[in-house]
Amino acid sequence: MIIFALVTILGIFGLIRSLKDKNLLGAAFAFGTLAVFGWFAVMTFIHHGYPTAH
Repeated sequence: MIIFALVTILGIFGLIRSLKDKNLLGAAFAFGTLAVFGWFAVMTFIHHGYPTAH
């Protein structure tokens, strides 16, 4: 879950940077990364907690 959260944070930075540079394709990929990895990180946190308990 930690790695997915880090990828989500990097996706936020990538989205902001690509929007500032007016790079629409980069913004689309950054938003997709943000949506997929962010959703997975949030759902993992909700269902398993942090850190993941066994």
